[in-house]
Amino acid sequence: MTSRSWWGWGSDEAALTAAEVDTVVGRVAALMPDHDFTDHPPPSPDDLDVPRPRVQPPDVLAELISDEVADRLSHARGKAFRDVVRNLEGDVTHVPDLVARPTTEQDIVDILDWCATADIACIPYGGGSSVVGGVEPRFDGPAITLDLEHLNRVLEIDDVSRAARIQAGTLGPHLEDQLRPSGLTLRHFPQSFEFSTLGGWLATRAGGHFATLYTHIDDLTESIRAVTPAGISESRRLPGSGAGPSPDRLFLGSEGTLGVITEAWMRLQERPRHGITVTLGFNDYPSAVQATRMVAQAGLYPSNCRLLDPAEAFLNAGAESPGGVLILAFESADHPVRAWIDRAVEIAVEQGGRVLSRRDREGQGNEGDSSTAWRSSFIRMPYQRDALARRSMIVETFETACTWDGFDALHRAVTAAATDAVQRVCGTGVVTCRFTHVYPDGPAPYYSIYAPGRWGSTLAQWDEIKSAVSEALSANGGTITHHHAVGRDHRPWYDRQRPDPFAAALEAAKEALDPARILNPGVLIQTR
Repeated sequence: MTSRSWWGWGSDEAALTAAEVDTVVGRVAALMPDHDFTDHPPPSPDDLDVPRPRVQPPDVLAELISDEVADRLSHARGKAFRDVVRNLEGDVTHVPDLVARPTTEQDIVDILDWCATADIACIPYGGGSSVVGGVEPRFDGPAITLDLEHLNRVLEIDDVSRAARIQAGTLGPHLEDQLRPSGLTLRHFPQSFEFSTLGGWLATRAGGHFATLYTHIDDLTESIRAVTPAGISESRRLPGSGAGPSPDRLFLGSEGTLGVITEAWMRLQERPRHGITVTLGFNDYPSAVQATRMVAQAGLYPSNCRLLDPAEAFLNAGAESPGGVLILAFESADHPVRAWIDRAVEIAVEQGGRVLSRRDREGQGNEGDSSTAWRSSFIRMPYQRDALARRSMIVETFETACTWDGFDALHRAVTAAATDAVQRVCGTGVVTCRFTHVYPDGPAPYYSIYAPGRWGSTLAQWDEIKSAVSEALSANGGTITHHHAVGRDHRPWYDRQRPDPFAAALEAAKEALDPARILNPGVLIQTR
């Protein structure tokens, strides 16, 4: 049994070992030898002056609700860098008054009714892995966090249609464990997989395992059921429909503002039996980008098509390649994939790529290659971030998507804005880029910042960097987020990105479904 960290990522048991911390700090110290790496451990929840709850539940709901300090603190924020830093500093502003854990859909109805009557904000909560302020009660007035952890079952599997009805509070590993006896899989693996839920994926339009084709949870969704203050909405199970605007699209990406997603029918697939991964290096970055675009537009649809720029490849995969590293992978439950991977590699080689490693599903080939090293680092990145945040380092990411014709200009502008901001507020730092997903018409660039901060000022330093890069994204045709959601942190730029008529329609939907405006105030729509 593992215990979730109240202040940082994941579980306490999986945090970096002392040896891992020494390795990570040593690697960063080699780049920033003058930085002060003094450790600032997290405070104990018992030592924090957490305000007392401002509301008390009615007796009929009391057994579903907790007012424990540790419970409230662990539900107060997500897992972004700014969340971790505030926790490390003992900042206890904006803590939910209560944490509710419904066990049935009727419990949710009753809790929402009470909140609407008593004018209490209600924040739906899955795994709490938001990195955009999506689960934080950042407003005045009482708030309750609605944790769906008890709604955690796969209720029904349709083997013929290859779909399953799954409750929204099901964490990724538990979801896959319940599907495994059927031989089927959802195969949606975001970086947060271990600590995020189906409901959270749906509410934030999460990006997952596939770098092409089925990139978002939207693509795997057949039907959604949600409880709103105005009633229950359940769409019909269909493989596709042209009957007006999609009701599922209303709740996909709604981030808990229109209703509480309680379950969904999700499209499944057989577990893959064939797979090959090839890693290629390039001598220059433009050629690597060109190769990636050509693979994305070839109709091959690799499961993995991730381009790491030279700094990303070196820092997180240990690969030295002046033009970056392209990781290509194909998988199938039905047929060998050699023809597809060979054609993708041929395209990349024609653009100047050279094969660094090749590995098949049975693990034959180059063990310890850069793709394996990068994947291992990818899973451990949040824990590494926490260890460095404790030592006054600014380690954070931001992501976007753009069309291929606009990538060069956007990449130049964003890299320049990030570099200028880092140098201005930190003196030095490193900016890296990778493509997490690619489409025939454009990539999804994902940037990482590594910079020395000053303890007590790292939050303000990051906020200044974040504002600068967000302005650059907005000014150069990128989306403010490809798969991290809007939350509260991205609201200013999301408000600019969406068309005004759509904003008015969203506001009208809020008024119709949540007239008391209790659901997740400040996310997507104006605060209460």
